[in-house]
Amino acid sequence: MDKNLSIDHQLRATWQAVAKLYNEQAAKHDSTMATAFVLLNVDHENGTPSTALGPLMGMEPTSLSRILKSMEDKGAISREKNPDDGRGVLIKLTPYGKEMREVSKESVYQFNNVVRDHVTDEELANFFKVTKTINKLIADKMIYEKSKKTAQ
Repeated sequence: MDKNLSIDHQLRATWQAVAKLYNEQAAKHDSTMATAFVLLNVDHENGTPSTALGPLMGMEPTSLSRILKSMEDKGAISREKNPDDGRGVLIKLTPYGKEMREVSKESVYQFNNVVRDHVTDEELANFFKVTKTINKLIADKMIYEKSKKTAQ
């Protein structure tokens, strides 16, 4: 199969281009796309339990721990005891973290607005429909499990 006609190749190549674009933008602010993603996923008013962040972002705990440590060192977040769970920790944005969150939000808005300026509403609706279908097929284990059933 021609890689340019392969769905997974197009998804991967596009995501790599988007990630590179976001990382270049984040580097202008001495940051990374992963850090910006955390900033956008932490509840900016009440904080977010550290145990909820990994699943929320689809990250492994070890990767997230490294990012949180770096963010804490830069003064973007603080860790506070969770009043609802004495064993847990809340990740809270510092004033600097909230400022950087706004920068991250603006970058995401700009990306979305420029893309929306270059595709029709129908094209965008179809894009979301296709990605939703792919995610559902994966979640329902229909990609490879179905192949096994067909082979039997």
